[in-house]
Amino acid sequence: MQLDLSDKTALVTGASAGLGAAIAGCLAREGVHLAITARRIDPLRSLATKLEAGGAMPVRLIQGDLTRQDDLERIAAEAIQGLGRVDILINCAGASSPVSIEDGDTVWDEAAMLNFTAIRRLTHRLLPAMQARRWGRIINISGSMEQRRLNAAAAAKGALHIWAKSLSCVVAKDCVTVNTIAPGRLWSEQIRERLHPDQRERDAFIDANIPIGRFGEPEELGVLAAFLASPVASYITGTVIAVDGGMQRSPH
Repeated sequence: MQLDLSDKTALVTGASAGLGAAIAGCLAREGVHLAITARRIDPLRSLATKLEAGGAMPVRLIQGDLTRQDDLERIAAEAIQGLGRVDILINCAGASSPVSIEDGDTVWDEAAMLNFTAIRRLTHRLLPAMQARRWGRIINISGSMEQRRLNAAAAAKGALHIWAKSLSCVVAKDCVTVNTIAPGRLWSEQIRERLHPDQRERDAFIDANIPIGRFGEPEELGVLAAFLASPVASYITGTVIAVDGGMQRSPH
């Protein structure tokens, strides 16, 4: 299948590692002109070097913190300046945030800012130009909604799902699609170091919860993101698509 992405541009957030880096790689292989952003600049440099060595167009690097409004505005401006326009926005920045009943507002507010508010602000910043050109793709990377323990990020991701669905209805007439991908257990830094660092526990979790019998690879989500970003996916919008090996629930 030809995805016809070689004349498109994309800004990928949270691209320093894991899913963001994998999505950037899949888009680069389809000829997309990329700007990548994250808080850490060294991993961005490493990724850009790897992608360009593989034949990608020169990658624009933008260091910044999306939870800071001035950084967010600068990231958007530098992406537009470096790419000429942003056709595709991949909202991949985010992090799990387990909490207890005793935790105060600070942890909840920080999780909401990173996992929802910053995404909404950046999207709304870039949308008018997409609407004016009558072409655009917004792809959000969310997460599991079926938590069995309190997680401030999960609550924020719930808001993300509802906002994205509503937004998709508003901008559909402008040929802009809005979709969300909900990853299950994909082999990323967060999974290895925070959620499942112990091999025996990891194996037990897979046996009990993942019918396909393994954790996924980030690229297995990346190819879906590339498809949804392409012109051939123009009739798909307002969706939440799970990439979870059949897990369909998240007993944390």
